Amino acid sequence: MSPEDRREAIVAATVPLLFQHGANVTTSQIANAAGIAEGTVFRAFKDKQELIATCVRSVLDVEAELDLIAEAGQVDALADRLSWAISAVSGYMDRTWKLVGVLRDSGYHPHHADGEHKRPPVEMQRITERIAELFGPDADRLRVDPQLAARLLLGLVFTNRMHGDGFGDSTAETNQLVELYLHGVLRGDQ
Repeated sequence: MSPEDRREAIVAATVPLLFQHGANVTTSQIANAAGIAEGTVFRAFKDKQELIATCVRSVLDVEAELDLIAEAGQVDALADRLSWAISAVSGYMDRTWKLVGVLRDSGYHPHHADGEHKRPPVEMQRITERIAELFGPDADRLRVDPQLAARLLLGLVFTNRMHGDGFGDSTAETNQLVELYLHGVLRGDQ
Protein backbone atom coordinates (compact mmCIF):
# COMPACT_ATOMS: atom_id res chain seq x y z
CA MET A 1 0.00 0.00 0.00
CA SER A 2 1.39 3.41 -0.95
CA PRO A 3 1.98 5.97 1.82
CA GLU A 4 -0.88 8.11 0.46
CA ASP A 5 -3.23 5.12 0.35
CA ARG A 6 -2.21 4.27 3.92
CA ARG A 7 -2.95 7.83 5.06
CA GLU A 8 -6.36 7.74 3.35
CA ALA A 9 -7.19 4.40 4.98
CA ILE A 10 -6.25 5.74 8.42
CA VAL A 11 -8.35 8.87 7.86
CA ALA A 12 -11.31 6.73 6.72
CA ALA A 13 -11.02 4.64 9.91
CA THR A 14 -10.56 7.70 12.14
CA VAL A 15 -13.44 9.90 10.97
CA PRO A 16 -16.20 7.71 12.49
CA LEU A 17 -14.21 7.57 15.73
CA LEU A 18 -14.02 11.38 15.80
CA PHE A 19 -17.80 11.58 15.50
CA GLN A 20 -18.01 9.20 18.44
CA HIS A 21 -15.17 10.31 20.73
CA GLY A 22 -14.10 13.72 19.46
CA ALA A 23 -10.45 14.60 19.99
CA ASN A 24 -10.37 12.16 22.92
CA VAL A 25 -10.04 9.24 20.51
CA THR A 26 -6.83 7.34 21.22
CA THR A 27 -4.25 6.26 18.69
CA SER A 28 -4.83 2.73 19.96
CA GLN A 29 -8.52 2.99 18.97
CA ILE A 30 -7.50 4.42 15.60
CA ALA A 31 -4.99 1.65 14.93
CA ASN A 32 -7.53 -0.99 15.94
CA ALA A 33 -10.20 0.49 13.66
CA ALA A 34 -7.73 0.72 10.76
CA GLY A 35 -6.42 -2.80 11.37
CA ILE A 36 -2.83 -1.62 11.75
CA ALA A 37 -0.19 -1.38 14.44
CA GLU A 38 -0.26 1.80 16.51
CA GLY A 39 3.21 2.76 15.29
CA THR A 40 1.92 2.83 11.72
CA VAL A 41 -0.29 5.79 12.66
CA PHE A 42 2.82 7.75 13.60
CA ARG A 43 4.67 6.74 10.44
CA ALA A 44 1.79 8.10 8.37
CA PHE A 45 1.16 11.24 10.47
CA LYS A 46 3.63 13.18 12.60
CA ASP A 47 1.17 13.21 15.52
CA LYS A 48 -2.48 12.83 16.45
CA GLN A 49 -3.10 16.54 15.88
CA GLU A 50 -2.03 16.27 12.25
CA LEU A 51 -4.27 13.23 11.82
CA ILE A 52 -7.26 15.04 13.37
CA ALA A 53 -6.66 18.12 11.20
CA THR A 54 -6.52 15.88 8.11
CA CYS A 55 -9.77 14.19 9.15
CA VAL A 56 -11.45 17.57 9.68
CA ARG A 57 -10.39 18.66 6.18
CA SER A 58 -11.78 15.38 4.86
CA VAL A 59 -15.17 15.96 6.52
CA LEU A 60 -15.25 19.59 5.36
CA ASP A 61 -14.53 18.55 1.78
CA VAL A 62 -17.50 19.50 -0.34
CA GLU A 63 -16.75 17.78 -3.67
CA ALA A 64 -19.56 15.23 -3.33
CA GLU A 65 -22.08 17.98 -2.61
CA LEU A 66 -20.83 20.05 -5.54
CA ASP A 67 -21.34 17.03 -7.79
CA LEU A 68 -24.90 16.55 -6.50
CA ILE A 69 -25.71 20.21 -7.07
CA ALA A 70 -24.26 20.02 -10.58
CA GLU A 71 -26.52 17.01 -11.27
CA ALA A 72 -29.49 19.10 -10.12
CA GLY A 73 -28.76 21.44 -13.02
CA GLN A 74 -30.11 18.77 -15.37
CA VAL A 75 -33.59 18.98 -13.82
CA ASP A 76 -36.11 21.18 -15.64
CA ALA A 77 -38.12 22.80 -12.84
CA LEU A 78 -36.36 25.42 -10.69
CA ALA A 79 -38.18 24.23 -7.54
CA ASP A 80 -36.89 20.70 -8.11
CA ARG A 81 -33.33 21.93 -8.73
CA LEU A 82 -33.45 23.92 -5.49
CA SER A 83 -34.85 20.96 -3.52
CA TRP A 84 -31.98 18.85 -4.76
CA ALA A 85 -29.46 21.53 -3.76
CA ILE A 86 -31.04 22.00 -0.33
CA SER A 87 -30.77 18.28 0.36
CA ALA A 88 -27.08 18.30 -0.55
CA VAL A 89 -26.32 21.38 1.52
CA SER A 90 -28.33 20.14 4.50
CA GLY A 91 -26.35 16.91 4.58
CA TYR A 92 -23.10 18.87 4.45
CA MET A 93 -24.20 21.20 7.26
CA ASP A 94 -25.35 18.34 9.45
CA ARG A 95 -22.07 16.49 8.98
CA THR A 96 -19.81 19.47 9.61
CA TRP A 97 -21.81 20.88 12.53
CA LYS A 98 -21.87 17.48 14.23
CA LEU A 99 -18.12 17.01 13.90
CA VAL A 100 -17.31 20.55 14.99
CA GLY A 101 -19.62 20.15 18.00
CA VAL A 102 -18.12 16.83 19.09
CA LEU A 103 -14.59 18.14 18.67
CA ARG A 104 -15.35 21.36 20.52
CA ASP A 105 -16.97 19.39 23.37
CA SER A 106 -13.77 17.37 23.67
CA GLY A 107 -11.65 20.53 23.90
CA TYR A 108 -10.47 20.72 20.29
CA HIS A 109 -11.25 23.77 18.19
CA PRO A 110 -10.87 22.72 14.55
CA HIS A 111 -11.01 26.20 13.03
CA HIS A 112 -8.16 27.42 15.17
CA ALA A 113 -5.91 24.36 15.05
CA ASP A 114 -3.67 25.79 12.36
CA GLY A 115 -4.20 29.43 13.30
CA GLU A 116 -6.50 30.06 10.34
CA HIS A 117 -10.24 30.10 9.85
CA LYS A 118 -10.52 29.77 6.08
CA ARG A 119 -11.78 26.35 5.09
CA PRO A 120 -15.53 26.38 5.79
CA PRO A 121 -16.15 29.81 4.24
CA VAL A 122 -14.21 28.78 1.13
CA GLU A 123 -16.27 25.61 0.84
CA MET A 124 -19.53 27.49 1.36
CA GLN A 125 -18.47 29.98 -1.31
CA ARG A 126 -17.97 27.09 -3.72
CA ILE A 127 -21.43 25.76 -2.83
CA THR A 128 -22.93 29.23 -3.32
CA GLU A 129 -21.36 29.52 -6.77
CA ARG A 130 -22.64 26.10 -7.79
CA ILE A 131 -26.16 26.88 -6.55
CA ALA A 132 -26.08 30.21 -8.40
CA GLU A 133 -25.58 28.21 -11.59
CA LEU A 134 -28.91 26.46 -10.94
CA PHE A 135 -30.71 29.78 -11.48
CA GLY A 136 -29.24 30.19 -14.98
CA PRO A 137 -32.22 28.84 -16.96
CA ASP A 138 -34.54 31.08 -14.93
CA ALA A 139 -32.31 34.17 -14.67
CA ASP A 140 -34.77 36.33 -16.58
CA ARG A 141 -37.41 35.63 -13.90
CA LEU A 142 -35.21 36.59 -10.92
CA ARG A 143 -35.56 39.84 -8.97
CA VAL A 144 -31.91 39.61 -7.89
CA ASP A 145 -28.73 38.28 -9.48
CA PRO A 146 -28.17 34.50 -9.21
CA GLN A 147 -25.29 34.89 -6.73
CA LEU A 148 -27.47 36.80 -4.26
CA ALA A 149 -30.36 34.39 -4.87
CA ALA A 150 -28.04 31.51 -3.94
CA ARG A 151 -26.78 33.29 -0.80
CA LEU A 152 -30.34 34.02 0.31
CA LEU A 153 -31.34 30.39 -0.23
CA LEU A 154 -28.36 29.21 1.81
CA GLY A 155 -29.27 31.67 4.56
CA LEU A 156 -32.73 30.18 4.72
CA VAL A 157 -31.34 26.63 4.77
CA PHE A 158 -28.84 27.61 7.46
CA THR A 159 -31.42 29.16 9.78
CA ASN A 160 -33.83 26.28 9.17
CA ARG A 161 -31.17 23.91 10.55
CA MET A 162 -31.06 25.88 13.82
CA HIS A 163 -33.58 24.56 16.31
CA GLY A 164 -33.73 24.01 20.03
CA ASP A 165 -31.69 26.18 22.42
CA GLY A 166 -34.08 29.11 22.08
CA PHE A 167 -34.66 28.77 18.33
CA GLY A 168 -37.84 26.72 18.62
CA ASP A 169 -38.45 23.13 17.65
CA SER A 170 -40.09 23.45 14.25
CA THR A 171 -38.25 23.21 10.96
CA ALA A 172 -39.48 23.25 7.38
CA GLU A 173 -39.20 20.22 5.14
CA THR A 174 -37.22 20.69 1.93
CA ASN A 175 -40.23 21.18 -0.35
CA GLN A 176 -41.81 23.61 2.12
CA LEU A 177 -38.54 25.53 2.30
CA VAL A 178 -38.45 25.85 -1.50
CA GLU A 179 -42.08 26.99 -1.55
CA LEU A 180 -41.41 29.62 1.13
CA TYR A 181 -38.25 30.75 -0.65
CA LEU A 182 -39.88 31.10 -4.06
CA HIS A 183 -43.28 32.44 -2.97
CA GLY A 184 -42.91 33.91 0.53
CA VAL A 185 -44.67 33.18 3.76
CA LEU A 186 -48.00 34.78 2.87
CA ARG A 187 -50.78 32.71 1.36
CA GLY A 188 -51.65 33.52 -2.21
CA ASP A 189 -55.12 34.81 -1.29
CA GLN A 190 -53.78 37.70 0.83
